[in-house]
Amino acid sequence: MTASSDSRLLLLSGDDNVVIARTNLTRGDVVTIDGVQVTLSVDVHLGFKIARCDLSSGRKILKYGAIIGSATADIRRGDIVHLHNMRSDYLPTYTHEAAGVAFTKRTG
Repeated sequence: MTASSDSRLLLLSGDDNVVIARTNLTRGDVVTIDGVQVTLSVDVHLGFKIARCDLSSGRKILKYGAIIGSATADIRRGDIVHLHNMRSDYLPTYTHEAAGVAFTKRTG
């Protein structure tokens, strides 16, 4: 995927509105997202999601080309997208038991 021309960022699907940090990034680092230079306002750890564009509260977050959650606050391009500003669109207390999945202990 080439929408992010910065080798430190990974775009998993062209439909995604987040990119993934391929390395630890430091507050003040300048990254390029879709041709736009953005100065990071916080440290970003390896694997964290970064907003590819401005996301208004309530907008769906797309990763892997699929909806993974919704923004709970306005998010600016270059901001981390994580639990402080998004929520999962799945069951909030998901457990295998809630989904009807039974586990049995294997022996031997």
